[in-house]
Amino acid sequence: MPLQPEKFVASLTTLTTTEDSPKLALAAEVLASGHTLRLRAFGTSMLPSIWPGDILSVEPKTEQEIVPGDIVLVAKRNRFFIHRLIEKQDSRWITRGDSLPDNDDPVNSCDVLGRVSLIHKNNTMTVPSQRRPLLSRALAWTLCHCDSFRSLALRLHSSRQNASEGEDSCSAGIPSARSGQALPAVARASCLRP
Repeated sequence: MPLQPEKFVASLTTLTTTEDSPKLALAAEVLASGHTLRLRAFGTSMLPSIWPGDILSVEPKTEQEIVPGDIVLVAKRNRFFIHRLIEKQDSRWITRGDSLPDNDDPVNSCDVLGRVSLIHKNNTMTVPSQRRPLLSRALAWTLCHCDSFRSLALRLHSSRQNASEGEDSCSAGIPSARSGQALPAVARASCLRP
């Protein structure tokens, strides 16, 4: 399945302010009408499963189809979050970023808009796994608790992403998430600890 043109790929970096409420509402309406939505990931809370710049295909799913372990799109306080569903407690659902130390505040099941069905990375597609391997969990813990390791991993990822885009001009019209830019503050301070 080819990626959609750039104008149809929403960026999570831009869907976070009050002025963008119509964009959020439109994205929610697209999913509610049964269509797939594609978003560009931003941030580091889902490392190593999802890296900044990855394109995520989100499909609408019913409450019964979404199970703990799925990566879900949550709308909360005029923002989208892509986190893993940890547990369902009736209509209150608990999510958490893979590389975050604590669970998110519970959300209503109606705030969960869909499930990530594909992760597009450098012209490859991956179906997210509900069960994270031990190595992935260990890497997520290290990325959360070791700032210098996270910074190095993000710089290496950015370098590899820029290099692969230079080799392969067939990036479906989607610009680099980090083309020669310094790491944003959110990438350096995404895992807040008490």
